[in-house]
Amino acid sequence: MKNTQFSLTTLGEILIDFTPIKEHIQNHNGNPCFEQNPGGAPANVLACFAKLGGKASFIGAVGRDSFGSFLKNVLDEQNINSEGLIIKDNADTTLAFVHLSENGDRSFSFYRRPGADTQIAIEDVPIHLVEQSDIFHFGTLSLTNEPSRSATLYAVQKAAAAGCIISFDPNWRAPLWESVESGLEQMRCGLTYANLLKVSEEEAEMLTGISDPVKAGQNLLSDTTRLVVVTLGSKGCAYCHKNSCGELPTFDIKAVDTTGAGDSFWGALLYRFLELGTSINNLSKEQIIDICTFANASGSLCASRRGAIPGLASRDEIDTLIKTKA
Repeated sequence: MKNTQFSLTTLGEILIDFTPIKEHIQNHNGNPCFEQNPGGAPANVLACFAKLGGKASFIGAVGRDSFGSFLKNVLDEQNINSEGLIIKDNADTTLAFVHLSENGDRSFSFYRRPGADTQIAIEDVPIHLVEQSDIFHFGTLSLTNEPSRSATLYAVQKAAAAGCIISFDPNWRAPLWESVESGLEQMRCGLTYANLLKVSEEEAEMLTGISDPVKAGQNLLSDTTRLVVVTLGSKGCAYCHKNSCGELPTFDIKAVDTTGAGDSFWGALLYRFLELGTSINNLSKEQIIDICTFANASGSLCASRRGAIPGLASRDEIDTLIKTKA
């Protein structure tokens, strides 16, 4: 790896997840109650990475409001460098209300017209944070609108030129796009930069038209994209690399809230990958299974708790869970 200041820098949305707390409803009318939790996929990935001990830096924007102050404090409490967090006066912090099904799966309602996360501009991006990172990670929610779209692509291009490993998560959220076609266009744009790619089963099929996750993953490999991991929820994940492709089951844990579970999965995978100290090209089958097992454990533990960042597991918890399966 490079001699860098940060192991991982992410750029993108940081927001408030209002998570339902069914078991703690006190309203006499039976109205649902929501708990304020920090969220946003790039921030969740980074928080998981930092909790495991990685050097982490965040770039994004919040509003000049109580929610923005809360999120700034969360980054600081998680030992994440918040130098790149921009405070915007022209938009409020983005809010997402999470709706949970009986098995813990979630859907979202967003308050983001515009949200501060979409207002980060090229001139706001601290390029020294980008260039001084081993891995630069981004998703598509910062590609939905300008000026954040241009700012994101500017940062990705600078990261690639500086020799950073580029990590990408399409993170499909239909309500935030004008159309499926516009979303797919930006997802494919992100693919052109990605060295490490995380996609859900739905996203893999959207991008390839292939329902089999392993075959879809193989289809997404390219000269640029060297490792593809398809998350399969309670079924685990599929992985594709020039040296090995396959599926790996996850751990048998009751899901309570899957919000952030995929981000916890990816933050743990990036951490374990760097910990192994090898290049993407040289990953062996055994090493890929190692990092995916570590990621599965992290994602499973997060899904067993409420909230994305509050539900993150420690290194000891992940290692203990892996030992129970050994």
